Amino acid sequence: MAPLKKQTRNPKSVRTCLIANAQLPTRWGRFRVLGFQSGDGAESAVALVMGRPARARAPLLRIHSQCLTGDVFSSSRCDCGWQLQTALKRIARQKCGILIYHLQEGRGIGLLNKLQAYELQDHGSDTVEANEKLGFEADQRNYDICADILHLLAVRSVSLLSNNPEKFLALVQRHIRVVKRVPLEMPVSKMTQKYLTTKKEKLGHLLGRIA
Repeated sequence: MAPLKKQTRNPKSVRTCLIANAQLPTRWGRFRVLGFQSGDGAESAVALVMGRPARARAPLLRIHSQCLTGDVFSSSRCDCGWQLQTALKRIARQKCGILIYHLQEGRGIGLLNKLQAYELQDHGSDTVEANEKLGFEADQRNYDICADILHLLAVRSVSLLSNNPEKFLALVQRHIRVVKRVPLEMPVSKMTQKYLTTKKEKLGHLLGRIA
């Protein structure tokens, strides 16, 4: 079956708008949940906000890319769900911070293509090889909407909770100051060993627990 190609857009022509703002009580405490959409309607994202990050010097920020299988179904193929829960817990501990839920599933290739990539991984491909065999780049994510959200929230400096240097660079290029990077490494399991090794060796993720 041919992969489903993801629509592209020109970031320079997009204006991100706040669509919704509501209270969201959770097991970690009370957040505000904000819904955002790009001006052309091609992309949306959700931000969970605790406290008043615009008044903080460098509030904790997590940009979490959507992973239905990990976040909802607790897949052990990746550590995404664990990272999501840990990030929310850390923000709640500080009583201030932002989690942007970035709706770019499968490193930007979409859910059904990601499931096709899983099938290729079942036959020996790593995550990068699987994406490339489907005709995609190893990582197709674009973080413009995330930077737009921070500007709309009047947040100009952050402490970035991430192992991915591309997120760091994307924010800096959009005039968001990253005061420090806070590692978000989960324990390595037999199931995640290859997945995390590929992230480190082929995507440059900063993972000290992977030799």
